[in-house]
Amino acid sequence: MPADAAHHARRVLRLGGGDSIVLFNGRGGEYVAKLASPGGVATAAIERFDPVERESPLALTLLQALVAAEKLDWLVEKAVELGVARIVIAPTRRSVVRLDAERAGKRLVHWRGIVRAACCQCGRNRLPEVDYCNTFEAQLAATPANARRLALLPGVGAPLRAASGATALLIGPEGGLTDEEVALALGAGFVSVRIGPRILRTETAGIAALAAMQTLGGDFGSGTA
Repeated sequence: MPADAAHHARRVLRLGGGDSIVLFNGRGGEYVAKLASPGGVATAAIERFDPVERESPLALTLLQALVAAEKLDWLVEKAVELGVARIVIAPTRRSVVRLDAERAGKRLVHWRGIVRAACCQCGRNRLPEVDYCNTFEAQLAATPANARRLALLPGVGAPLRAASGATALLIGPEGGLTDEEVALALGAGFVSVRIGPRILRTETAGIAALAAMQTLGGDFGSGTA
């Protein structure tokens, strides 16, 4: 069992030998097991495999502009809870934060840790992907080829409607995308959409849109709260 998971089981959940736990490897399904070693190196005895799946039928990709660390940490966590399949982060012209190659690598490891923790909390057993692109253009190019492409732009575009299948959602930074970036996105096949009459903060916009899409065409009507 990974050290962080063992620590959480022993120190946070106060589990001991013989207690039931659920394990997953991030590739689907989960394992019902019993904690076999309450101290030292934690081990577990697998009892059975459950092929349960909890992934959204929308295959949501969030293309998020690079923002302040605490905002992005919160956003990644909530996006995982809302069923996003992939998160692609990149700086834009108006991004306040800038990362060199070393810092970007460290942040990517950090974000992937947040993803694992969020999956444990919300019961997902497939790990969403998190990627970092050095440029906005590279972020657009990372959009799945078969995805419906939506750009959430304040005050313009048609209201967000129900979607089906793979969907990519583009969210700009605190100051919004520049005219040049909007043109690049539209040229890459993105369609401008809006949710409501108010301008939302960048960390609110993506989460609100993901929740709306899950309600309109995803799995919010099929699970439990």
